[in-house]
Amino acid sequence: MTAVQGSRQYVSIAIIGLLFFIFGFVTWLNGPLITFAKLAFNVSETYAFLIPSAFYISYFCLALPSSVILRRTGMKKGMALGLFVMAIGALVFGQFTTHRWYPGALGGVFTIGAGLAILQTAANPYISILGPIEGAAQRIAVMGICNKVAGMLAPIALAAFVMHGMGDLAAQVEAAAPEAKELLLNEFAARVYGPYMVMAGLLVLLAVGILFSPLPEVNTAEANANGAGGEETTRRSVFQFPHLLLGVICLFVYVGVEVLAGDAIGTYGEGFGLPLDETKIFTLYTLFAMLLGYLFGLVAIPRFISQERYLSVSAVLGIVFAIGAFLTHGYVSVGFVAALGFANAMMWPAIFPLAIQGLGRFTETGSALLIMGIAGGAVIPQLFAVFKQTHDFQLVFTALAVPCYLYILFFALRGHNVGRVKAG
Repeated sequence: MTAVQGSRQYVSIAIIGLLFFIFGFVTWLNGPLITFAKLAFNVSETYAFLIPSAFYISYFCLALPSSVILRRTGMKKGMALGLFVMAIGALVFGQFTTHRWYPGALGGVFTIGAGLAILQTAANPYISILGPIEGAAQRIAVMGICNKVAGMLAPIALAAFVMHGMGDLAAQVEAAAPEAKELLLNEFAARVYGPYMVMAGLLVLLAVGILFSPLPEVNTAEANANGAGGEETTRRSVFQFPHLLLGVICLFVYVGVEVLAGDAIGTYGEGFGLPLDETKIFTLYTLFAMLLGYLFGLVAIPRFISQERYLSVSAVLGIVFAIGAFLTHGYVSVGFVAALGFANAMMWPAIFPLAIQGLGRFTETGSALLIMGIAGGAVIPQLFAVFKQTHDFQLVFTALAVPCYLYILFFALRGHNVGRVKAG
């Protein structure tokens, strides 16, 4: 059963695509913001990695409350609420960063993530059940293209408006006397104020636009049932779906390696002594590889290959590229890390619909549990930042990435069917 049909479906997809564009732009600012935070707040690399940690841990904290909110507001009003919360977070981040108070800036990042948690909890199941679940990966791939195009623009915009001349500035700060150093850093940190105020204003406008848009409500219990009456009718709790719980773990490790390849690639390049003015935009290369992966997946799924089979191929590619990064050095090694973007591209589009398939009336709660798995982006990159202080950074990167891809391979081959009841 499709929740929305005909021309209304395409309008709905276009609106959700705009939301995914916003997801991408805000999310992929985190990579270059790590480099920004190291200089602007004069903190260590480990503390700078608290930027993505604060962002992604908010998903863990807010996902289940988001599902409760969405039951009360409906998905449409819930999405608008999420945009308003993000606007507040942008205001907080811009204000406290200008005053160089790092805990306040992290609070702003956390608030932005909280708004995104509401949006993601609504938008991901929404796009998954707008049509047949078997083609959900293809629809999410379109969302992924919107997401990654925005993600590619994010580091370029940040570099142009905030981080320009950063290499020279870092050298000036290093050589400056204490008072002059503070003046330079204050001026640098204040560059974010204008862009983040503009971002907050645009988010408010988008929230109002969503409220008055033709986006329809979707009955997830009907649209995501499985078989006659839905297999969820025989189960009393969302925790009685083993394939969902395995999917939560799968999303946790997937988001961890996605952020590792996207946000940590600049730090990875710095490990080879590559110039700061180059490493600050390395995230762009990972996102370009992801965009290629989405385009390839959009053509292939489900026309030539099923979403679960493509997920297994992606996991194998991830293992190969991670090992390739370990066995090479310099720009070649960085190239292998960027290539992980291609391997990662179609993982979320495949994992999410496979994990929520057949949940019926438990779809919102199941979606919230999956969104909690995004906390992997807070944990795994932080482990990289911590362990690289005492161990070879290439070894740490590979030791974290390969087991994650092995688990994703398990979910693709077996995990997504554990406990499932075939439709009949």
